[in-house]
Amino acid sequence: MSKQLHEVRDPIHIFINYNNNERRIIDSAPFQRLRHIHQLALTYLVYSGATHRRFEHSLGVMHLASKIFDTITRPQNLENAPKAIRDELSDESRMMEWRSTLRWAALCHDIGHLPFSHAAEKDLLPEGIDHETMTKRLVLDTMESVWNKFGPVKPTPEIVAKIAVGPEKTNDLPPFSPVETLLSEIITHDVFGADRMDYLLRDSLHTGVKYGSFDLHRLIDTMRILKAVSLEPNDTSEEPALGVERGGLEVAESLLMARYLVFSQVLFHPVRRIYDKHLADFLKAWLLDGVFDVKLESYLKLTDNEVLAAMLEASLDQTKPGHDHAIRIMSRNHFRKVYQLTRQDLSRVVDVLDKVREILAERYGENNVRYDDISKRTSLDPTNSDFPILTQDGRTQLASAESGVMTGLPDAVTGYVFVAPEHADDARQFLNKSLEKLIGDWQAEGDD
Repeated sequence: MSKQLHEVRDPIHIFINYNNNERRIIDSAPFQRLRHIHQLALTYLVYSGATHRRFEHSLGVMHLASKIFDTITRPQNLENAPKAIRDELSDESRMMEWRSTLRWAALCHDIGHLPFSHAAEKDLLPEGIDHETMTKRLVLDTMESVWNKFGPVKPTPEIVAKIAVGPEKTNDLPPFSPVETLLSEIITHDVFGADRMDYLLRDSLHTGVKYGSFDLHRLIDTMRILKAVSLEPNDTSEEPALGVERGGLEVAESLLMARYLVFSQVLFHPVRRIYDKHLADFLKAWLLDGVFDVKLESYLKLTDNEVLAAMLEASLDQTKPGHDHAIRIMSRNHFRKVYQLTRQDLSRVVDVLDKVREILAERYGENNVRYDDISKRTSLDPTNSDFPILTQDGRTQLASAESGVMTGLPDAVTGYVFVAPEHADDARQFLNKSLEKLIGDWQAEGDD
C-alpha cells in the first residue's frame, strides 16, 4: 500500500506533515523552484546563517495555517463567529474541504517570487505586475496537470489563487465569500497571518537574532473568528475577521514588537541594504530591457542560481553586462555607509537624505553614490490593520482601543547614503565637518 501521509523535519515546527495531494503541489515545478529562491536575498553576506529558502517557509506557512484553522473552528470557539461562518463550518465535510483548500493556498502563496525574493522586485517588473500577480498566474495557468491528479476533491484554482494572495490582488476574479475572506486572512493577515508568523520565527533563527521570538502557541490558542468591528455607527454587517481573546492581546503585542525589531536590526541593516542596491543594479544591466521576462515558461526557468552564475561570469569578464556591479558583490567591495537618517532629520522641513545624496553626487559623481529611503509600518493602523478582541464579558472591541503598545510603536524608518569605498573616508570627514552648517543652510532655504 502506498504511503498516504508524509513528513519532513523542520527547525521551527519540528515535523511538518502533508498528504499525497499536497505532495503533488510540493513536487510541482513552480514549488520546487522555491528551493532556489533565498528568503532574505543576499542577507547571508551579512548574517552567514541566512541561507534559508522560500521552499521551507512555504511548508511552514501551510503548517501554521492549518493549526490556526483547527483552533478557530473548534465548536466551542465558533460561538462568537458571524452566522454565515458558523453555518458553513458546521458541516464537517465542508469544513474539511475548506481546510484542504487553505493548505493548498498556503503552499502556493509564494510561488510567484522573483530570484532573491523582494530584493529584485522593485523597478524590475513591468508596470502593474508584482510577485502576487505572478503567483496568481502560476496557480491558474501552469498547474492544471497538478490539479487534475487530485482526489477525491479537486481544487478550484480560482479559489486557491484568491486565498493565497488576498482581495487586493484578485480584482479580476469573482468576489470573496465570507469563508474565503477568512481563509485568506489566516495566511495574509497583517498582524498574525501564518506568513508573518513563520517568517519572523524563521528569519530570527537563521540570522541568529533573537528579536523575532514570540509565544506562537499561546497566540494561536487565543485566536478566534469574530465579527469585524466597524468604525461606522449603526453598522449591522457581520463581516468575519480574525481576532484574539483578551488573554492573547499581550502576545499579539509581542509579535508586533518582534516585527519592529527584526525590520530595524536585520532587514534594514545598512550592508544588507546596499547589497540589494548592487543586486538591482546588476539585474538592470543583465536583463533584457532591464526587466524580468514575465512569460510563465521563462519565469519558471529563472532562480537565484542562474543570476549568481551570470554574476560570477560578469565579475570575471569586464565585457559582460553589469561587470562593475557583479564584482562589488562577489568581492564584497560594496559601497560604504557615510550617512544615516536620524529621527530628528525626519522632522525637518527639508529632505536631508536627498540633500546629502545630491551634494555627495556633485562631489564624487552620480555613479559613486547610492541612497536608500526605507520605511515599514509596524504599529497598528486603526483604519487598516486593526483587529477585534473578545473581552471576558463577551464584548467585541478593537485592539487599538485596548492596547497602547500596538498603536504606540514607531514605524521602522531610516535612510542611508552610500559612496564607493575609495571615497568613503573622505565623504565621512566632509560630512563631519560640514553637515550641521549644510543642514542649517537647507533649513533656511526651506523656511524661505
